[in-house]
Parts: sequence; structure tokens; C-alpha cells
Amino acid sequence: MIAILLLLLSVVLIILMTAKFNVHPFLALLGAALFFGLFSDMSLQMVIQSINDGFGGTLGKIGIVIVLGVIIGAFLEHSGGAFKLAEIILKIIGRKRVHAAMGIVGFIVSIPVFADSGFIILNPLNKSLTKRAKLSIVGTATALILGLMISHVLVPPTPGPIAAAGIIGADVGLVMLVGLIIGALALVLAVILCKKLGERYYIDPNPDIDEAEIQEKIKQAPSALKSFLPILVPIVLIVGKSLLEFNLPEGQEGAAWVRLMLFIGEPVVALLIGMLISFLLPKKFDRKLLSTSGWVGKAMGDASNIILITGAGGIFGTILQNSGIAGTLADSLSTANLGIWLPFLLCAAIKTAQGSSTVALITTASIIAPMLGSLGFETAIDKALVVSAIGAGAMVVSHANDSGFWILTQFSGIDVKTGYRVYTFGTLVVGTFAALLVFAASFIL
Repeated sequence: MIAILLLLLSVVLIILMTAKFNVHPFLALLGAALFFGLFSDMSLQMVIQSINDGFGGTLGKIGIVIVLGVIIGAFLEHSGGAFKLAEIILKIIGRKRVHAAMGIVGFIVSIPVFADSGFIILNPLNKSLTKRAKLSIVGTATALILGLMISHVLVPPTPGPIAAAGIIGADVGLVMLVGLIIGALALVLAVILCKKLGERYYIDPNPDIDEAEIQEKIKQAPSALKSFLPILVPIVLIVGKSLLEFNLPEGQEGAAWVRLMLFIGEPVVALLIGMLISFLLPKKFDRKLLSTSGWVGKAMGDASNIILITGAGGIFGTILQNSGIAGTLADSLSTANLGIWLPFLLCAAIKTAQGSSTVALITTASIIAPMLGSLGFETAIDKALVVSAIGAGAMVVSHANDSGFWILTQFSGIDVKTGYRVYTFGTLVVGTFAALLVFAASFIL
């Protein structure tokens, strides 16, 4: 109970420092992490190690991806390419369907692409679409990240669901089918919710540019196809790597073409290629664009703030992981006789406590696997539903210890208080709804 109380106090501390006292999120997160670490049972050496590992480990995975994504976004925005794309897409889908479009795109992209990377790649397009449609970035950005998160936790070959399926002993194809159906229904609710949230909280997606400037940029913009390539090529490369790993021909592991495809499909390399393509977008290329005072320099300044905050979120998450709070919550719930709700609540508790959906999925699957027989989950469909219940729990809830929370708020210009109101609330509602769908399916199937 002390650990849970400390977690709640830490979250309240972050909200108060950022929303009420206007403290920079980096300092708020670092302060909350130290507060939890020093007042829990962690040794002082473990606190220091967690700070170093949390910051370095998080940025080791996503730091360069953030930088490259921000540079691609800068070239798309300044060249007018993003607005050109937005204009064409709006003519096809209409101004009233931007939330649905971003949710569906996110849902599809996140099946093979890591959710954070997917958001960074698609963020320039979302901002431009939202600006042209005169909508709030709150609704569209939340729709995008919820779409990404739904398939991230429910649909293989995303690492978390496929690892959980392997631990549970579930059929991957059946898990994919159930996950797609549950996920698609949950996405409908997510889009409806995000439209309502966008109407309630208005934040301009790009307050530094007005309609006249957008029209001028569109006149100077590259073609729609050329503008789409910096976004499309990284997605195709990352998807290609995932498909290749999933269907790798036997005996071809060491083939040169396989090594090349796996290399260029790594998010860092794929985004590096996307960045090089984005350099072709300006009507007339000038080397000064790559200087510290040019587009790249400005992008680096924007990226540094996002990187620091994301790294601090990693510190907070790692402190919580190393404190053992996830194990405490798991022990408390594992003895309860809750049927299909047990894997959901167990995973939700672990996710909320330590931040990582993938860690929550794998940890919960490892706890539940030996209990399947006693819980009555023995058939193939039972096991697939258990994996989906765990996946639903892996959404609930995202807050300050989750890198996705900071990716959303910092890339979209959403303040921390509003982030809790829309994304944290959204993951709670959509994740719980997905669990209800699994519960209903357990009676039907």
C-alpha cells in the first residue's frame, strides 16, 4: 500500500509542478522519480542506477528516431509539402473525417511499426491536415496515438502481443484475428471519443502560421508524390523488415539480401533514408538549410526539448520498474478469482505502475501462463481471448511514466494537464471497452 500511495503522490506531484507551478516537465519528472525512489525501499545506489539506465535506455531506443523525425517534419512543413499532402487528402476524405482517417492510419501502421516511431513519422501529416481542416490538434493527435496503441497491444506481429501469445501458448493467427476484430471495434469508440475531446479542448496545431502563409507555401510546394515519399518510404522499409522476420525463408538467415533488408528496415536507418529524401523537397536546395541557423538547426532545437522530456519519462518509468511495485500489484491480484478479468486487471495494474505496455504484456503473460488450467482457459480460442484481455490491460493507463505520453504532448504542443485529460482518460476508456468486448466474446465463443 505504501508503494501504491507513493505512486499516486508522484503522479500528483508531476501534475501540480507542470500545470499549477509551470515547472519544466524534465524537472518535474526527475523530481517525482527521486521522490519515489528515496521514499520507497530502493537502495540509494539503485536509485542512481535507475536514473542513468532510464535516461540512457529510453533515448538509446528512440532518441535518434526523434531527431530524424523532427528534421523530416521541418522539411515537410517549411517546403510546403505537408500542406500540399493535407490539401489533397482533405479533398478525398473531407474535413469531418480527419479523426477517423488518423485513427485508421495509426491502427494499420502500428501493426508492424512501433507506436512511438509511427507517431513521429505521421505527426507532420497530422498537424497539416488538422490545420487545413481548422480542427484542434487535441482530437486528431489523440485519435492517431490511440489508433497506434490499439494495434500495438492487440495485434501481432507487434512484439508485445506476439511475445504474450508465445508465453501463453496461443495460436498467433487466432490471436491476430481476435485482436483485429476487438481492435477495430475499440477504434470506433476511440474516434468518437477523440472528436468530442477535440471539440472540448482547442489547441492550434501550428499557431505560428496563418492561412495566407499556408496558401503561399502550397504554391511553392513539391508534388504530392514527392512530399509523401519521406513518410511512405520509412514505413514501407520498417513494414518490410517485420514481414521478412515473420516469414523468413528457412536457410536464408545469412543471405546478403536478408541482412540488407533487416538493416534498412531498422527504424533509425529507415528514418535516416526518409530524412535524406526530405532534403529533395525544397524548390531550390541551399546548404544553409542544414546549418545551425537553417531548418535543421531549428529542428534540432525542437528535438532537444522533446528528447530531454522523453528521457526523464524513462527515468520515472525505470525507477518504478526497479522498485518492484509491478510485482507487488501482481501478487495482490493473482489470487483473486476474476475469470477473464484477471489478466486484464493484472496487466492494467502493471502497465499503470511502470509505464511500458510491452513489459506489462510479457510480465502478465508469464504470471497467467501457469494458471491457465485452474482458470479454465484451455481451448485455442480461450487462450487467444486471454492474450487480447492482457493486451487491453496494456493500454490502461498511459501517464507520465510512458514515453508515448510525452511523445504525444511534446510533438503536438499539448500541455501536460490536457494530456492527462485526453490521452490518459482515452487509454482508460478504450482499454476498458476492449476488455468488455473480450468479456462479451468469451460468452459467444
